[in-house]
Amino acid sequence: MQYIEWLDDSLRILDQTRLPLEEVYLELRTYQQVAEAINRLRVRGAPMIGVAAAYGLALGAGAIKTSNRQAFLAELDTIAQALASTRPTAVNLFQALRRMQDKVGPQRDVVGIRACLVEEAVAIHRAEEQATERIAGLGAGLLRDTATVLTHCNAGALATSGSYGTALGVIKAAHEQGKRIRVYADETRPLLQGSRLTVWELMHASIPVTLITDSMAGYLMSKGEIDCAVVGADRIAANGDVANKIGTFTVAVLAHEHGIPFYVAAPITTIDLSIPSGEGIPIEFRDAEEVTHIQGMQVAPAGTVALNPAFDVTPHRYISAIITDKGIAIEPYEAALRQCCRPEHEREDQ
Repeated sequence: MQYIEWLDDSLRILDQTRLPLEEVYLELRTYQQVAEAINRLRVRGAPMIGVAAAYGLALGAGAIKTSNRQAFLAELDTIAQALASTRPTAVNLFQALRRMQDKVGPQRDVVGIRACLVEEAVAIHRAEEQATERIAGLGAGLLRDTATVLTHCNAGALATSGSYGTALGVIKAAHEQGKRIRVYADETRPLLQGSRLTVWELMHASIPVTLITDSMAGYLMSKGEIDCAVVGADRIAANGDVANKIGTFTVAVLAHEHGIPFYVAAPITTIDLSIPSGEGIPIEFRDAEEVTHIQGMQVAPAGTVALNPAFDVTPHRYISAIITDKGIAIEPYEAALRQCCRPEHEREDQ
């Protein structure tokens, strides 16, 4: 299933805000529509956001009227800034836009720039798809032949543009290998990405899944019902601290308390070596209405003051391993992550 698809003059996406009750595809024809889709979580998940932003920049470039290179590049930069302003935490967004702008080059004319931006957006999309396949294959080896896995938020194909996903990719690959995998999916308040999206994906993949509220994880761990936890990431600092959907830190602490492995699965495009630790990761705060309302229905008294950080940071000491497309990183994370991020010809055998 193609949840995001380039159609030459438009971008086709599955509107994730309508799941699981409706499967509605949208055709986005302007960069403004792409920016709105990212901001409103119609597309979401760090790798998917990066892919969407790349296509958004290509759409924007195609709509610029001037043929003057200098004026064109000025408008292109304005479009890139608009796309970059949509979500502050997911580093894939900024890496994809930077990669797109780096392809402009000093020699290309406006026509050549437009063509190369489309080619680069497609290349970014393909690279993310391939990365999730490698993550899935590597991570599946960490799961036992019979394993019950807890996951938080949604880190499947919906979040990554690939057929596997990151955290869910690990689960799907293990299932395909014949391992008997069962999943507990946190509902993931406030926007219910676990119940709306993760359960939907796993049911489509015929993987046994049980939905729980976020506050049930500790109970299940205490009863010996969970073998490991696997989550995705939106940004990973140089020391291995991980920003992911709010509530991830809680799961990690509970897993540590109960001696349960806690794995993070993410492509190297999610690693930000420029930030020494999680303290430097910007955390997005979203509208309080996402907490006081569920799917548009008010569930708190009118006038309620609500806090809505979209992400939290899990310190690296709670993480058993970080599964990347370039290898599995373990402590000491700073050296391991730098090794994963090195160009292929510079990396030592893992």
